Amino acid sequence: MSTTAELLKGAAELFPDEVVTSAHVRHFELPAGAGRFALITLDNGFDHTKPTTFGPQSLANLNTAIDQVEAEAANGEITGVGITGKPFIFAVGADLKGVELLKKHDEALAIGKGGHDVFKRLSSLAVPTFAYYNGAAMGGGVEVGLHCTYRTVSKALPAFSLPEVFLGLVPGWGGCAILPNLIGAEKAVSVIIENSLNQNRQLKGKQVFELGIADALFEGADFLEQSLIWTASVLNGTTTVERPEVDRGEAWDQAVAKGRFVADSKVHGAAPAAYRALDIIEAAKDGDLQKGFDAEDQALADLIMGGELRSGIYAFNLVQKRGKRPAGAPDKSLARPVTKVGVVGAGLMASQLALLFLRRLEVPVVLTDIDQERVDKGVGYVHAEIEKLLGKGRINQDKANRLKGLVSGVLDKAVGFADADFVIEAVFEEMSVKQKVFAEVEAVAPAHAILATNTSSLSVSEMASKLKHPERVVGFHFFNPVAILPLLEIVRGEQTDDASLATAFGVAKKLKKTAVLTKDAPAFVVNRILTRFMGEIQNVIDEGTPVETAEKAIEPLGLPMSPLVLLELVGPAIGLHVSETLNRSFPERFTVSPNLKAVVEAGKRGFYVYSAENDFKPELDPEVAALLKQGDSVLTEEQVRDRVLDAVAQEIGLMLEEGVVAEAQDIDLCLITGAGWPFHLGGITPYLDREGVSERVNGKRFLAQGVASVPA
Repeated sequence: MSTTAELLKGAAELFPDEVVTSAHVRHFELPAGAGRFALITLDNGFDHTKPTTFGPQSLANLNTAIDQVEAEAANGEITGVGITGKPFIFAVGADLKGVELLKKHDEALAIGKGGHDVFKRLSSLAVPTFAYYNGAAMGGGVEVGLHCTYRTVSKALPAFSLPEVFLGLVPGWGGCAILPNLIGAEKAVSVIIENSLNQNRQLKGKQVFELGIADALFEGADFLEQSLIWTASVLNGTTTVERPEVDRGEAWDQAVAKGRFVADSKVHGAAPAAYRALDIIEAAKDGDLQKGFDAEDQALADLIMGGELRSGIYAFNLVQKRGKRPAGAPDKSLARPVTKVGVVGAGLMASQLALLFLRRLEVPVVLTDIDQERVDKGVGYVHAEIEKLLGKGRINQDKANRLKGLVSGVLDKAVGFADADFVIEAVFEEMSVKQKVFAEVEAVAPAHAILATNTSSLSVSEMASKLKHPERVVGFHFFNPVAILPLLEIVRGEQTDDASLATAFGVAKKLKKTAVLTKDAPAFVVNRILTRFMGEIQNVIDEGTPVETAEKAIEPLGLPMSPLVLLELVGPAIGLHVSETLNRSFPERFTVSPNLKAVVEAGKRGFYVYSAENDFKPELDPEVAALLKQGDSVLTEEQVRDRVLDAVAQEIGLMLEEGVVAEAQDIDLCLITGAGWPFHLGGITPYLDREGVSERVNGKRFLAQGVASVPA
């Protein structure tokens, strides 16, 4: 048997570039005569912008620190041991860069076993152990604290989670086994499964305490001092920590069943991580932690060697790294300041944009429209949303007053835009309308002002073609709902200059959006792929495949919603308009469905109706069913899936050949942040590679082996 030290040494050799975390031990006398105390501080030597992680060498350092305090505890030299982090960060878990390098199952097994062997020593010391969650704690950072006897948490803690299932892993260093035995299965399933699958939802310090994960909650300003005073009172016996008894009966089974229901509704069985985590939670009912740890090791190793985790890490890196440093963006020093924003239009989309610019830039925002009633309605919407933020305590009264004072509406563009630096239009999706609007804006806005269009499919170059200064027109395509979806497709027209583009990227960053540079090609990225995807679904329905079969065919992808539910969200009329636009550009690949046309002409909002009798599940609307004219070619689910995926792979291949974006990575980043495609797919290209579709259609993979997949 390898010792922990040998296991970790072997793992460290595979990962020479680890950012190593130190585990410093210092001693002091606790107040109230509670004795000499050892405090371990986790610190990687960088500030909070580079959070502390656990790679193999970091685990080895913690192991060495525990060697020291274990000896001190055994000799009666200390009365307790604490563990905390550097300012603002406790620890954020395993170093995923190391996980990507693993090529063999036994190497992956060593990572799980190494973490367990180190962490569980904290629960077997001769003195009580305390975790002080002073800052962000995720994954292994949460789990190291779970192995301690007691835990405190800071009210200022901004983010606490077990995000592993979100990435395609399980909490594998004690989370699945210890957490349900600490706070009960229902709360544990909520933290491990539900929060993870809800876009990695984070807990704040107060919630960590209320869930019973932490035993005490203290203010951030003097958190460690208060934690140590509390520690002394626990060691002295003046404070007794009482935890409610965990229900190991039917409630446990119901919690696991609920977790399976949540997993089914989110990933439809398409990604294994949630189900593996639930199996471990189910088996942890008898309280045998070591059995749980062994199961975590096995699940961790299996998942590390699977495609979903590699895709999950790839997706995570896209959002965290590539999303923050957009490929092809000009030098940011070229960007001009934006001190006032104009919005053409005051409908719902325009009003959402006005609110976003107002909240993020905190500069004057002025809306215009064709009549006073619409202008007033747009400004009224922004005011109402600010009131909602005030009501929820997200902003104070002063901020609310200031924001309201910054938004205004006028009919005369010359009055509204004379000193605007950035004007965005959100008017009807018709080329002649947009060209007319831009001509009017160009006549009154300053010479340096950026003219941005929120078009979803029209040519930015054509829109700018009749202007005196087409170089300042840029595509700035948001996704609905604007406040939720992070993607912003920034489109470079044929004449757009670098300064205008740099300014657009600068604004996108202030708006906290994920900006991706795209060429001025029909429907840009997301709408082009989704329209091809939806078009193929529509084609098989038109040809004769039942609606239900076509919808179910796509379930194995684990998408956030079925294609026709998505169509309902987008709006059939918009879907039809984009398909007509693309049909004009690429008639051989993009069809216009006569059935979709009939649905739009009948004024239907979608294909489905929802009723309380059927638990609000989608049912084909009888009126829509009566409209459908289908052929007699009926495909199986598998045939539908192959046809749809082949079409998507072909379209992405063509887009990369055309240079619509720099690389396949940008396609995936767009689908994850603009269409909510799952992390476990890695967007789309890793899935197409993994399923062999890319090679079948294009004769080659989109990504090199080892990118979003296990290295060869």
